[in-house]
Amino acid sequence: MKELVCNLHIHSTYSDGTGNYQTIANAALKNSVDVIIITDHNILVKGVEGYRSGFGKQVLMLTGEEVHDQSKDPQINHMLVLGANKEVAAFAYDPQLLIGEVEKAGGLTFLAHPFEFALPLFRETAISWESWDVEGFTGLELWNGLSELKTVVHTLADALYYGFMPELMAHAPLKQTLAKWDELLKSGKRMVAVGGSDAHSLHFRRGLFKKTIFPYAYHFSAINNHLLVPEFLTGDLEHDKSIIYQALRTGSSFVGYDLAASTKGFSFTIENESALYSMGDSVDITGGATIRILLPQFANIRLIHNGNVIHEQNRIDRLIYTISEPGTYRVECSIHFMGKKRGWIYSNPIYTFNSKMRKLI
Repeated sequence: MKELVCNLHIHSTYSDGTGNYQTIANAALKNSVDVIIITDHNILVKGVEGYRSGFGKQVLMLTGEEVHDQSKDPQINHMLVLGANKEVAAFAYDPQLLIGEVEKAGGLTFLAHPFEFALPLFRETAISWESWDVEGFTGLELWNGLSELKTVVHTLADALYYGFMPELMAHAPLKQTLAKWDELLKSGKRMVAVGGSDAHSLHFRRGLFKKTIFPYAYHFSAINNHLLVPEFLTGDLEHDKSIIYQALRTGSSFVGYDLAASTKGFSFTIENESALYSMGDSVDITGGATIRILLPQFANIRLIHNGNVIHEQNRIDRLIYTISEPGTYRVECSIHFMGKKRGWIYSNPIYTFNSKMRKLI
């Protein structure tokens, strides 16, 4: 399989971002991102998808949207809609209806910043996901690059500190989001996790002083999705879109915090008696199977089965582990960066089952 770096949840001047599409593409090109998916609020911008070149590189720009019911106060239940190829914002008033309409259009639905808290200092209300009774969504945004700001800013000094040094902000996905993901997986749902930048490239101004806070370039160097696809981009737009959205649909991917260190080359597989399987796959482990984890450099590894840590080891770059219990397996890796232990890699799950047990049920 080939590896593509995909950054998503990006806002442009079509909603509340400050950059136009060329500005965003240039930032992606400078940071060696292969694919960007722009998701403006409640608008699907058409006619702009395609390949942008510069600096000796190429990036594929796609568009989706971030949909929410603008009549609600606060405006809860934000959903990232990808690959639907039609406007669906009119269905935002009913999240289950919205999911159904996106599914009919062949698109994907990810719950955006499922837990996003209030920030009274800047009169920001909580805009978490609240309709947890919905069914059929593709997955959730495990790590949001901007929402985390609300968990570390308590004073104006904090805001200036992280605003001017954004590389110090990212620590890990919120514990509540990780716990909800494990809860959904343990209930038997296939649930894909993605990382989202929530990039706006905010402008800060006080008198004559001006600065861009959390610029696009920062986001593209930080929380990315690494997609495992059968081939690199071919230049055929529809073909390339299909392999990108298929990887996002199945969870053939992992979330990597590339600012701490490049996560390219991470591998998480399970091998049974007949074949090798990777993230997003289902595998029969009747008779046992072997997990193999490979890292691009030394880090800390946590192997998680059905929401519980079953093995943890520090300062290693590979792990081989034998399993026999069916269920959902995923991997978390952390690394020290800028004086702190930080989340680095979050794999999507591999789903395992025991065929003999199934026959007995």
